[in-house]
Amino acid sequence: MRHVIAAFAALLASTAPLALSSARAQPVEVDINKGVLQPLPIAVPPFSGADARTTELGGQIADVVSKDLERSGYFKPVPPSTFPEKTLNVNIQPQLAAWRQVGAQALVNGLASIDADGRLRVDFRLWDVYNQSQLVGTQFTSTPDNWRRVAHKIADAVYKRLTGEDGYFDTRIVFVAESGPRGHRVKRLEIMDQDGANPAFLSSGKETILSPRFSSSNQQITFASLTKDAIRVYLYDLETGRRETIGEFQGAMAFAPRFSPDGSHVALSVERNGNTDIYVYDLRSRESRRLTSDPSIDTSPSYSPDGGQIVFTSDRGGSPQIYSMSSSGGGAHRISFGSGQYTTPVWSPKGDLIAATKQTGGQFHIVVMHPDGSGERTLTSSFLDEGPTWAPNGRVLMFSRETPGAGPRLWTVDVSGRNERLEPYPGGATDPAWSPLLK
Repeated sequence: MRHVIAAFAALLASTAPLALSSARAQPVEVDINKGVLQPLPIAVPPFSGADARTTELGGQIADVVSKDLERSGYFKPVPPSTFPEKTLNVNIQPQLAAWRQVGAQALVNGLASIDADGRLRVDFRLWDVYNQSQLVGTQFTSTPDNWRRVAHKIADAVYKRLTGEDGYFDTRIVFVAESGPRGHRVKRLEIMDQDGANPAFLSSGKETILSPRFSSSNQQITFASLTKDAIRVYLYDLETGRRETIGEFQGAMAFAPRFSPDGSHVALSVERNGNTDIYVYDLRSRESRRLTSDPSIDTSPSYSPDGGQIVFTSDRGGSPQIYSMSSSGGGAHRISFGSGQYTTPVWSPKGDLIAATKQTGGQFHIVVMHPDGSGERTLTSSFLDEGPTWAPNGRVLMFSRETPGAGPRLWTVDVSGRNERLEPYPGGATDPAWSPLLK
């Protein structure tokens, strides 16, 4: 649990994961692998503050924590109108019997304060209402303008303590923001927090952005840029804003890039003389190497978490299907055998599943399968669902959905196929990519 919160503070107190039950003898936990899940009722009252400023921040932090947990589908916030205590002291145990009477099984309370050096300090507690015991006590420090990240860190800590899995709230999404009429769409690179907050453009709109992807090891993204005369792949440093081209593929077009797990290489597609193959570009030596040699179209490479395998899309069998090969090239074999066409495969961070876009029956679907292609399951279906990306805990996928007469929007779904929902970002958006947990 400690690594979840190491970027902001020390873990003051914790206990091992427990098991959900309405029986008083059993501690509280959410079993997220149950076939039918009833969200856990959780109360997140406004955090208290030492003055007007910190009282306002405390209320905002609690609101973000509550919304993070609710969107996961595993928690049901208790309505504020039913709260039995309006003001809580983080150093005094709440009247947990009273919170049980309003249906809460877990309770989060906290205190926001500003230290002498001007830094924001947030103390929070997670309580097991049924057993009237503290599960977590933690303190985070940050700058006051970074309060949203503190809230996401708290939500991550609560999520992990009650589900046993890492959280995914302190993350960002990079994507292609679309605007303008259908025949003249402007496609810009944009980034935002996973809950839609703090959106910011990273490109001017003078070029068409395609397939942005995060590095798992540093603050970099890679993407393809289409202009009137060329298509190129770039690296973009989020801390400095510096952009550089990946490779010089003379007489060719490069696109569909994706980082290796350690961030040292980028696999990408290169089209030359009508043939498209997968290459790997070494970011240290600045040299590229060809991985496939086939007269078909090979594209959309994605590394396995251990870096040993790459899945990709190829039409070498007559239609777009998913293939797997060694990350050094060779040994390519087909793993998708369902009816329809498969594109945009992406390996889960856990390594247990591959997600992809599937087109069949006049619809597009987001599907998952095991790395050998077995156990395929359909998670979503609509007029146009495409481009899945995994949350860093391998539990949630984001994708873009377009419906007739409306532009594309960002959606999420649990890997079980439950909790399908529209994301807060209000504009047109495609090609989402989820960051790792921020540090």
